[in-house]
Amino acid sequence: MAHDLKGKRILIAKPGLDGHDIGAKVVALALRDAGAEVIYTGLRKSPDYIARVAVDEDVHAVGLSILSGSHCELVRQVVVELKDRQAGDILLFLGGTIPQEDHAQLKELGVRAIFTSDMPLPEVVGVLSRELA
Repeated sequence: MAHDLKGKRILIAKPGLDGHDIGAKVVALALRDAGAEVIYTGLRKSPDYIARVAVDEDVHAVGLSILSGSHCELVRQVVVELKDRQAGDILLFLGGTIPQEDHAQLKELGVRAIFTSDMPLPEVVGVLSRELA
């Protein structure tokens, strides 16, 4: 089943101090190949910076890649920054090393989809395609 993200603008961001971004780049390429326009912030960006770029670039979704273990706090900060900019309706998704026991709290914070390293890329694209339809 083909998934189409044509016309969708998606920001991929690496908040916090984590310096590993291969997974974020792989997901960015998969989203691009599915037709999305992808903006990548690079490493070690603040929640404030991520929210500013999301608003400035008028994105449909923000994907956070977090491997550091500080995902709950970083997500909370990004959500606050987006809401402060009247952009709380931007779809937020998360990927990385995210323990199952944190999923419910992250969903309560507003994360619409959580992707782990064992999830196949077509499934990631499919979920985002449905969420952004």
